Amino acid sequence: MLLSLKRDSTVRDFLMQKFPDSANNFLSWVIISIVFSVLLAAFISPYLPVIPLKVRSLEFFGYELNKFGFTLLVIFLFYFLRNLVTYLFYAGTGSLKKWHVFYFSVSKFYFCISIVLMILCVVNFFYTLDQKLAFDFYIAGFSVVIIFKLIYYLAHPNNILPSKWYYKFLYICTLQIVPVLVLWKVLFF
Repeated sequence: MLLSLKRDSTVRDFLMQKFPDSANNFLSWVIISIVFSVLLAAFISPYLPVIPLKVRSLEFFGYELNKFGFTLLVIFLFYFLRNLVTYLFYAGTGSLKKWHVFYFSVSKFYFCISIVLMILCVVNFFYTLDQKLAFDFYIAGFSVVIIFKLIYYLAHPNNILPSKWYYKFLYICTLQIVPVLVLWKVLFF
């Protein structure tokens, strides 16, 4: 992505790039979202207790979903629906002009988190860890990332959230906090 879509830029150049100077933002956002979803599914899937019976009974071309397939399907569906509702939120609040800046800025955040997830996947799969202790650390780290993401959205210099305070509050509660709780419930209960 950095070579072809971002014109041979380095990671530092990509992260420091300003919106007016950028190109291929939508494609970069889609690629980063797919990579993030696959990495998150690979990272979370070993910790799933069980796959629901209804899901296990589904077969695609003679194959049934394992933990990774189920997690990947749920995460893809989750992020697709959340991005669709976020777009509708921006359109409904009259902030559609900020949508392009929003996904440009968010792609940088998810790019950094994807790099961290790559490292965590290597540690998780190639080193022996106490899974219960590691899971507690991962939950704490996940909580810190969510809080940092909310601060990043609120304090971003491009003002990526709608300008009215109640829209910001509505966005944070309905499109950031509640969907994560729903995703947690679908995957772990």
